[in-house]
Amino acid sequence: MEVKRYFIELSYNGGAYHGWQRQPNAISVQHVLEESLSKLLRENISILGAGRTDTGVHARQMFAHFDLTTVIEDQKELVFLLNGFLPNDIAIKKIHRVISSAHARFDASERSYEYHIASVKDPFYAAFHHYLKNKPDIDLMNQATKILLAYEDFKCFSRSNTDVKTFLCNIKTAEWRPEGTSLVFYIRANRFLRNMVRAIVGTLLEIGFKKRAVEDMERIIKSRDRSQAGFSAPAKGLYLTEILYPQDLFID
Repeated sequence: MEVKRYFIELSYNGGAYHGWQRQPNAISVQHVLEESLSKLLRENISILGAGRTDTGVHARQMFAHFDLTTVIEDQKELVFLLNGFLPNDIAIKKIHRVISSAHARFDASERSYEYHIASVKDPFYAAFHHYLKNKPDIDLMNQATKILLAYEDFKCFSRSNTDVKTFLCNIKTAEWRPEGTSLVFYIRANRFLRNMVRAIVGTLLEIGFKKRAVEDMERIIKSRDRSQAGFSAPAKGLYLTEILYPQDLFID
């Protein structure tokens, strides 16, 4: 029997979940989505995500793939039904039919993240921004971000004891921008290591508050030692915002 593969495109507020990936004794986004799909489609559905967001991290755009033994006749109707079935903090945007070899994780060509910092205390921002009562020096931080673009090995920003085979990442853009009362860090790369963006943000904030010099960024990267980098910024300010794929993967 021919298996049909689908990409599911979704967004979620990660505040109530222990990250994306299914875990034995905690609720994850993957777990909730698999349970809902299995009940609606009346098959045992396993999904594989484009990556693994950590506990409390949000996603404006996430992709995952799953296989079915039957064709989904009305993808829009399934999206509607699934959104009615899922909790309010997970929203399905679209279901795409893709070629059978398409892989949500390995076929992704680019990923983008944002990190949001609030400079004014606001109860409506509290769950989605990292609040700082003092403003860091954005010019110093942007000087340091330019150093990131000159390197590819980012072991210094990776979670310790990780099981990845390579620490190489091609960072294409990295920039801090003031937006109203907020400060937003934008970063885009072909891939990211676990905890990488939060470790970069924490290091840049230490530079912005002049606890480290701009020149320290190069030394930290060359050290390949996580203990040399800064703290991990809180998860609630981090958003996975975009994942790009080659268009020839999509059938409809």
